[in-house]
Amino acid sequence: MSLRDWPIKRKLTAILVVISGLVLLLTSAAFAGYQYWSLRQTTRDALSVRGRIIAANSTASLAFSNEADARELLSALRADPHIVAAVLYDKVGHVFAAYPADVAGNAVPAAPGPDGYRFERGRLIGFQPVEEAGSQRLGTLYLASDLEAVYDTLRLSVVIGLAVMGVALLAAYLLSMVLQGTISQPILALAETAKAVSTRQDYSVRAPKLGEDELGALTDAFNQMLGRIEDQKDELQRHAADLERRVEERTHELQERNESLRRNAAELLAANTELDAFAYSVSHDLRAPLRSIDGFSQVLLEDYAAQLDEAGRESLHRVRAASQRMGTLIDDLLKLARVTRAEMRTEDVDLSGMARDIASELQRAAPERQVEFAIAAGLKARGDARLLRVALDNLLRNSWKYTAKRPGARVEFASVDANGGQAFAIRDNGAGFDMKYADKLFGVFQRLHSAAEFEGTGVGLATVRRIINRHGGRIWAEGAVDQGATFYFTL
Repeated sequence: MSLRDWPIKRKLTAILVVISGLVLLLTSAAFAGYQYWSLRQTTRDALSVRGRIIAANSTASLAFSNEADARELLSALRADPHIVAAVLYDKVGHVFAAYPADVAGNAVPAAPGPDGYRFERGRLIGFQPVEEAGSQRLGTLYLASDLEAVYDTLRLSVVIGLAVMGVALLAAYLLSMVLQGTISQPILALAETAKAVSTRQDYSVRAPKLGEDELGALTDAFNQMLGRIEDQKDELQRHAADLERRVEERTHELQERNESLRRNAAELLAANTELDAFAYSVSHDLRAPLRSIDGFSQVLLEDYAAQLDEAGRESLHRVRAASQRMGTLIDDLLKLARVTRAEMRTEDVDLSGMARDIASELQRAAPERQVEFAIAAGLKARGDARLLRVALDNLLRNSWKYTAKRPGARVEFASVDANGGQAFAIRDNGAGFDMKYADKLFGVFQRLHSAAEFEGTGVGLATVRRIINRHGGRIWAEGAVDQGATFYFTL
């Protein structure tokens, strides 16, 4: 298990033990270093004192060239096992006496070196001048001592230090096991509380507060958070209950409205059925009498015209015109009903091509009229092609009709911008209309000109408006008397 995943109790114990061990290690290292340096200094001072003593006792031997006394004096050094060599040089630097007696070669210098004591090649060596009173130099004493005493003392210190460190680490471990609970116990209590809240979704649980330190403040903040969450949960439950009640009420209302809609749909279906029956009756039952009136009026005019005066013949002409107009009205009403009830089939529609086809039909039907058609190219829309054909046909025929008395008649079909969206416009320079009557343009049987001026039934623009409404758009018109009119529509 990596250190990151250790339990907090183990982490705290490890931290305390590691810190204690590091402090002890640094302290022991500093003590050992100081002791090593101190032992070296002590050893050098002791060897220096011993050298001065031996040098003072060697003056007579050197002064009288008594080698035996000199060797006996140096042999007294056998009492110190750490002295590895001692040499007494005369004033010219020749070996006068040595200890041990067989020491020679590389073990001792061939000639004395500079005065003083120093550490060389793992030994402590020293050159002590031998002088008599009056500062006359008689020779030089050489002493060489090993450093085993220093190393033995240092090894003993290391063993003692390790033992002390082991005992101290054990004590630190035991103490940390006891003291870490003051830190880990509040944290563990918080963790257990959080786990209980997460598992049972019970926000009424509270973590125990075990002190007034930062962990105590954290426990207070955690408990306050749980309290706020509990209050919010209760409030959410109240809102949920209220929302459930409202949903139930709305569902009941919707069920009632759906039932009402079903009843209305049934009523509408019945009304449509009746409308179908009425349309059938109008189409068949009313057409027959009208055809009879028109037919017998024509027979009277053809067979009995000589027996009628001018007023009688005029009356028969009026009867025929009225019956024909009545037939046209019936046809227009049936078209309006079919437009309202026809099923929509949405597709891409080429309005420009459709407008050009209608213009060609109008020009073929009345080749004697000279009307300029300006139809913009590339005008397309999505909608029911059949219904859009009816709408364009009515609008273009409307412009065709009201430009009949205008020399240089012109009808234009284009696309314009309307409130950031696309609108289509059919513009002419015909009779126009007064804008104060604009709201009557799209009503059934509403006409702004008499039938004597311009033929029509007043149903065409009403049909156009219903088609545009079924496409989710709107239609409006602008115009002025004798200055033409423009009809706009969106889809």
